[in-house]
Amino acid sequence: MSSDAAIVPSSLSIKDLPWQIAWDLDKCTLCGKCTAICPVHAIEPAVFRKRVMDTSAGVKARPENRFQTYYGIRQKTAPAYHCVGCAMCAMVCPNDAIMPMRTDEADKLKFHINQGGEPERRGGRRNIAGGVLDQIKFIRISMLTDPALDAGRHEFEVRTLLGRVLAPEDNIRFVREHGWIPPVREIYPLIIGGMSFGALSPTMWEGLQMGVAYLNEELGMPVRISTGEGGCPPRLLRSRFLQYVILQIASGYFGWDEIIHAIPEMKVDPCAIEIKYGQGAKPGDGGLLMWHKVNRLIAAIRGVPPGVSLPSPPTHQTQYSIEESVAKMIQSMYMAWGFRVPVYPKISASSTALAVLNNLTRNPYAGGLAIDGEDGGTGAAYNVSMDHMGHPIASSLRDCYLNLVSVGQQNEIPLFAGGGIGKNGNLAANAAALIMLGASGVQVGKYIMQAAAGCLGSETARCNICNIGLCPKGITSQDPRLYRRLDPEDVARRIVDVYVAFDTELRKIVAPLGRSTALPIGMSDALGINDAAVAERLKIKYVV
Repeated sequence: MSSDAAIVPSSLSIKDLPWQIAWDLDKCTLCGKCTAICPVHAIEPAVFRKRVMDTSAGVKARPENRFQTYYGIRQKTAPAYHCVGCAMCAMVCPNDAIMPMRTDEADKLKFHINQGGEPERRGGRRNIAGGVLDQIKFIRISMLTDPALDAGRHEFEVRTLLGRVLAPEDNIRFVREHGWIPPVREIYPLIIGGMSFGALSPTMWEGLQMGVAYLNEELGMPVRISTGEGGCPPRLLRSRFLQYVILQIASGYFGWDEIIHAIPEMKVDPCAIEIKYGQGAKPGDGGLLMWHKVNRLIAAIRGVPPGVSLPSPPTHQTQYSIEESVAKMIQSMYMAWGFRVPVYPKISASSTALAVLNNLTRNPYAGGLAIDGEDGGTGAAYNVSMDHMGHPIASSLRDCYLNLVSVGQQNEIPLFAGGGIGKNGNLAANAAALIMLGASGVQVGKYIMQAAAGCLGSETARCNICNIGLCPKGITSQDPRLYRRLDPEDVARRIVDVYVAFDTELRKIVAPLGRSTALPIGMSDALGINDAAVAERLKIKYVV
């Protein structure tokens, strides 16, 4: 704010912002790289006029005023241009002359970000630290052999099943009654969750697909990736790489005209169809792709005009119960692919998850259930949805698994868990804990963005501007000036690194348990935690 501007109730000083730019005049060479790369235009070149007292004539002479002009960097204080702490300015500065610093007190921006009466939206993940998953320990260790050697010596396959898993005798009876057997896929237990073509930049999406293809065809790891809501490029639908993809359909049905029209020309079937009814980051809220990211290509794939926001309804407008969903949506998706492709729903973790599961157990068309916990990431959501709605994934998953145990179907309907896995970097440990709580596999999104593409967003309110398409790394932007910063081959290479490292760590955890022939799904006697209330809630051991 300039010195002669009017001070109004929403006027802020730099002290009131969550991030403040520290700039060193002596180191700065005025190259302009920092102002050019700032995605939110929080800093600008400025001219400063400084008065200096000249006393060089001695103590008896009258001091003179000298005015000196110098150039530098000024930080904007308007809420629309506040610094997001991404530190791209520091990355490009050749002299380490600039760095965003977090304020030493509670920032006041949160009270003024809703300019124009519009609630704040943000991308990224909820800004809540900690979590139950990182507190869980693995306490069952085999002492018959050296555990450290065991993990490296056991060359077992890390695999899980997606689809309705029936016993052989049930399969025979099923085919006699229905004329088909529920399809089942053998996949890797770590799935790349739904991040749509549109939410992600073209280079990021291409890099993910290239990495998944390499893992499958060169390393023999059956990794799968979900498209998210928004369809996918026509070229992918007609290629052999579609077999590594889970096509997601959600309440907006974006991109599904293109998918349905491509079915006769598909060379291979997709891995599965995921019907999204909710996501953990914003339960009860539909998806949202803001107009900043809807360019001509995205608009063409989704069948909408360019430059308009694309909100999805909170619920599927043609179904009002899970029974109706199974009859209409899930069954029709099975028929569309000739009953060859597993179909399963994805829901938000909530107190109603058990009601959904109980209805799925009674219907042979349900190929599984994906549950998304409250710590999941999102490209755009209202703050109130991200911070105050949802259910932790650990307890919701555990309730569902124990319910399946009570009806004897724990090995029939696979559960897939998501939401905050690897939030603090402990991907393999979090995944192993959820598997032992009952998950057949886990879905991750934000971790992949952080590890494979260097996402700068954090749980401490850093960056998190995925929603407006100004991602400083070009991960979630449709602006060519931004997404060209990202090399898809580098993304693919990092995806492979992440999966190979995850595989090694998961084996180090699983092998010493004495279950080196299969995933320890539901093996909760191997888990312990030093919180009595959590131990009682999850039905695991309390250890101190």
